[in-house]
Amino acid sequence: MSTYKEINGIKVQSLSSDPPAPFLGEVWYNTTSNSLKYFGVAEGWSTGGNLNTARSYLAGAGTQTAGLAIGGEGPAVEDATEEYNGSSWTNGGNMGTARRSLAGCGTQTAGLAFGGTPPLSNATEEYNGTSWTNGGNLTTAREGLAGAGTQTAGLAFGGTTGAPSYTSQNATEEYNGSSWTNGGNMGTARYTLAGFGTQTAGAAAGGRPKTGATEEYNGSAWTAGGTMGTARFRVVGAGIQTAGLAFGGSEDPPNTAATEKYDGSSWTAASNMLTVISGGMGSAGTQTAALGFGGGPTGGALTQTQEFGTGPTTLTVETN
Repeated sequence: MSTYKEINGIKVQSLSSDPPAPFLGEVWYNTTSNSLKYFGVAEGWSTGGNLNTARSYLAGAGTQTAGLAIGGEGPAVEDATEEYNGSSWTNGGNMGTARRSLAGCGTQTAGLAFGGTPPLSNATEEYNGTSWTNGGNLTTAREGLAGAGTQTAGLAFGGTTGAPSYTSQNATEEYNGSSWTNGGNMGTARYTLAGFGTQTAGAAAGGRPKTGATEEYNGSAWTAGGTMGTARFRVVGAGIQTAGLAFGGSEDPPNTAATEKYDGSSWTAASNMLTVISGGMGSAGTQTAALGFGGGPTGGALTQTQEFGTGPTTLTVETN
């Protein structure tokens, strides 16, 4: 077996502090913390820039470096839109209709927002990176629904008719850039669920009544997928059908910071979020570069943003 010196040309150094610019794979012993450390690749959550407006039950769209935060409540129902550049949020154009518990999809310069409350809404709006314009209305007005896809090929599914009965919905609708048409119904009616993927390869996970069930959409019908390790509602998602991410939510009680990755058939646990969030975060991005923002404890609203990704970092191997 080769030694560390034979591979890297140097011995493991004893240092009083971590090196300022280690190379990938470098190992050292920190004499101050009495720990063996190395510089490697790790996966997890980190803190991003705060939203300008604290809110929960908002919608999200876009990517980790070009995200979109839409609507929400904090404590007034919001029409505000914010744009994320990978480090900070700036204000965008306001929506035509203030609402919370809505869904979103698309990109920062071609976003789509639909549904929500109050009052219970079937309204759809399209964002061009500057301002919102009205699109075709949903066939079924609902809140707590999920979205996937793009502005010209969107997918809306699940949700609830709202107070007082909060009847769960299994309806699916497809958007073509101007109007919605009915798609195949979900196998399990639910609301405050996670959605990710595309119009012809979508995914639904979790939701209320509390479940860990996953379903996959092929453009016409839903089929059962793998079950999440943590059943929950108010969960959000990112990514595509074969590489998805679900995070946050509520197990009623408690709220959870759990993060799980989906490979198209099964879920595996990933690093927990930095903060336990329940109250309807917005989300955006991919399985390896996701964004979670807003939300809050029950009855509250936050400005927090968290970023999920994989990158180089200093890791502790062993501490004496």
